[in-house]
Amino acid sequence: MRSVKAHKEVTLANALVPDPVRMAITDAGGLLAAEEVQAAHPLPGFAMAAIDGYAVRSVDVGGTRAIVGNHGEDTPEDPSSRDARLPVVGEIPAGSQQPMRLQPKQAMRVHTGAPLPTLADSVLPLSWSDKGTSFVRPLKPVASGEFVRGVGEDINEGDVAVSPGTILGPAQIGLLAAVGHSKVLAYPRPRVSVLSVGKELVDIDRVPGRGQVYDINSYALAAAAKDAGAEVRRVGIVEGEPRRIREVIEGETIRSEIILISGAVGGAGATQIQGILSELGEVDTTRVAMHPGSVQGFAVLGSDEVPCFLLPSTPVSSLVIFEAFVRPMIRAGLGKRPLDRRLVKARALGPLQSRVGRRGFIRARLMRDAETQDYLVEGLSGATGSPAHLLAGLAEANSYIVIPEEQPDVRPGDVVDVMFLSQG
Repeated sequence: MRSVKAHKEVTLANALVPDPVRMAITDAGGLLAAEEVQAAHPLPGFAMAAIDGYAVRSVDVGGTRAIVGNHGEDTPEDPSSRDARLPVVGEIPAGSQQPMRLQPKQAMRVHTGAPLPTLADSVLPLSWSDKGTSFVRPLKPVASGEFVRGVGEDINEGDVAVSPGTILGPAQIGLLAAVGHSKVLAYPRPRVSVLSVGKELVDIDRVPGRGQVYDINSYALAAAAKDAGAEVRRVGIVEGEPRRIREVIEGETIRSEIILISGAVGGAGATQIQGILSELGEVDTTRVAMHPGSVQGFAVLGSDEVPCFLLPSTPVSSLVIFEAFVRPMIRAGLGKRPLDRRLVKARALGPLQSRVGRRGFIRARLMRDAETQDYLVEGLSGATGSPAHLLAGLAEANSYIVIPEEQPDVRPGDVVDVMFLSQG
């Protein structure tokens, strides 16, 4: 029996990263950049007002001092600056393309983001003036460059805006837009195909007959893969002659970086599927020291060596296996770190039981003490020896309690590791 750690090493060693694709930046959020993007122009490309006020020459308003603090906001009022009284000779809104020139001892009303007129080297904030319309009297001096966003202050021509391997978050997408790039070369989301096999399965748009059950796994696993960041293709139930099943699976190896097949381990039908898969690549059905989900398999299929997870028909076991092995592989393909969910320490509210020699994944509800802010965790179905396959218990859970192989029993009050099933 292979340990969880060893099996994760085996599966991740076969992870595939999709080839980079040039795509619109609107579609690249959360993806990994595959190129270096340099700014072709400085940002900003012109000197602009950083605040509503008046464009002035600093020497005309007593601006002989250095900038203090945050744009001089802690500067005391200077009585000598009251001696200046400048005519307001125009107004420049943001977005103005009309060239303007300021003469000595003049002011122009400017709005935030507006280009400064020629000769102006600072902006007198409205709050530092008497807010005059024909003439303006400053109440404080401003230094040269104060309340002005200079050319290239954010980024200069030739500077690197995005480096290869950068996760393209909102700030990076905004920076790409700022430097005029509508497209970027990035690694797309790993493509995951989800299949179910089993003569007992019917799709949810049909009424199950005697001995039939709904295909739960393809829907649950597709949702889990999408939540992890993959592009998902839910193939659904695959049935028919072995040749037909092989054609379907072989086709998915061409269009996928990961394949999930539920119902491919445990039961008589699984033997046929494993035989078909062995014709397409190498199949490993070593049991894994975990509970639930020890019965599983892993294959590498086709000329592209596409990783394929063989999952049981039990939805809870399949979703636990997904969390332990598939989700880390999807995140590896996305270039995300860490690969695993966040673990927190929490105090168990009740007794917990796992199996000796296997890592336990117990569905649980993670809470926080309102007074101490300590994490508390309550085990749900499967926590004390009750059936571990019940799906309703998993739907109530927001976490898994992870019980080490060497510590199968947990007493109330013990501190345990909890895998928090947060979004993203």
